[in-house]
Amino acid sequence: MTRPIKLVAAQINLWVGDVDGNVKRIIDAANTARDRHGADLIAFPELSLIGYPPDDLLLRSGLPPVIEEGLSRIRREVQGIHVAVGHPEYARDGMYNAASVFRDGEVISHARKQLLPNYGVFDERRHFRPGRDDTAVFELGGMRVGLCICEDLWGPAPAAQARRAGAQLLLNINASPFAIGKAQQREAVFRERAGESGLPVLYVNLVGGQDDLIFDGDSAAMNGDGEFAMRAPLFEEGLHLVEFDGNRFMPAAQRAPRNEHAVIYKGVVQAIRDYVDRNGFPGALIGLSGGIDSALVAAMAVDALGPARVWTVSLPSRYTADMSNTDAAEQARRMGAKYSVLPIEPAYEAFTGVLADTFACREPDLTEENIQSRSRGVLLMALSNKFGHVVLTTGNKSEMAVGYATLYGDMCGGFAPIKDCYKTLVYGLARYRNSVSEVIPPRVIERPPTAELRHDQKDSDSLPDYAVLDPILEAYVEAQRSIPEIVAMGFDEADVRKVAALVRRSEYKRRQAPPGPKVTNCAFGRERRYPITAVYGDL
Repeated sequence: MTRPIKLVAAQINLWVGDVDGNVKRIIDAANTARDRHGADLIAFPELSLIGYPPDDLLLRSGLPPVIEEGLSRIRREVQGIHVAVGHPEYARDGMYNAASVFRDGEVISHARKQLLPNYGVFDERRHFRPGRDDTAVFELGGMRVGLCICEDLWGPAPAAQARRAGAQLLLNINASPFAIGKAQQREAVFRERAGESGLPVLYVNLVGGQDDLIFDGDSAAMNGDGEFAMRAPLFEEGLHLVEFDGNRFMPAAQRAPRNEHAVIYKGVVQAIRDYVDRNGFPGALIGLSGGIDSALVAAMAVDALGPARVWTVSLPSRYTADMSNTDAAEQARRMGAKYSVLPIEPAYEAFTGVLADTFACREPDLTEENIQSRSRGVLLMALSNKFGHVVLTTGNKSEMAVGYATLYGDMCGGFAPIKDCYKTLVYGLARYRNSVSEVIPPRVIERPPTAELRHDQKDSDSLPDYAVLDPILEAYVEAQRSIPEIVAMGFDEADVRKVAALVRRSEYKRRQAPPGPKVTNCAFGRERRYPITAVYGDL
């Protein structure tokens, strides 16, 4: 080598299914990397032509020729730089998760993903065949580069294959979704592979929101001794340049440290923005109650879309406290968002009036509480139908877990931004947001949480305190511990059994919930798939 090799990690936001748009983004980024940075190679994320996860879009009969034309366009329209792109490969013996390297219209190298994840949110064996000893090694400026795809870095074999084939550097392209602690997991994997193989690693990851997943980027360059030379900012698009001298990456930009609440908040904001924009909604509607959950969702929505595209609606009932109405109006004013007041009392009276004769021999109970919530749902969905805005639901993970939510009521909507955020995390995120600028009235954060569906109601009337509830849920839902194991951790047995029963009983509700971004290590929906009708015992 006569000079260091310039490599660019293209940490970009790609749309699932938008092959033409993604190809244009790839071409533009590659030409920019060549002209602005003098790059020798630019690498794009896994399945960058189709986006991730494409799921059963891969089965559409019209997709293979569209993919082939996209690859041809890249070969034709990008010259003077190596381009590594991920794409589905339709072969005679099946479909592969593949990557190709192009230079001046020629295919320089080709790899097929060997290790197909089939756990958590991943379902790749549904569509793809595994590659066999397919780690590709190609020449780049007198240097040999090994190419592998995402999960291939999480096992030792592909890196070892590249090393045996003479690779001096490992290029790994990814579509790795965010979860709490994921950056630390990746770091540990990078160090393990570097320690085993001695190879420096350039890791390139996707950024953006896709339904119930968010991709944080976290692209990085690590030397063979386990030291980072570059780390890209989380949840930000960018072309990140790093130089390699044949043995080591030269020091490059490192992202500034950020606390966990700041990262999660930024990720959920990204998820809202991409969901609303990609689905063509003009804006978002939020039932702003004066409580902590809706306050946080409203703040996130304004940060994602701007105040002009957020419509907050107060839906007070006979049980709504004056402070709730005051705080909701004040938050809307601070954010600059549109604010409307639609009292639900006339709708509630109409529904209960229709049911009066049928209910004559029954005392008021949860039914009347749910009618209030469903009255709100009807009004919000009517506004959504009339004006086109998507309703953002405001339920958190603690509520979704134990069924503290009303089907066709507060669960109405198209997207659920905090459905994977426990209540204790909601408080942390709200405090973080207010540390930036105080858009949420402090009293909203400080007052005891309440659904305000009956006189003097508090969440703690029906549930253990969230400081107790959330750790039980983490053990039961995420760690999948049995009831005896959780009791042995020091929790009251009656609380544990009550919580476990509520989680099991509420599975049918969660099946009907809108999507929302995964932030924990086991999200309801795509990641956690439990039967509705089943016998659990103490499991």
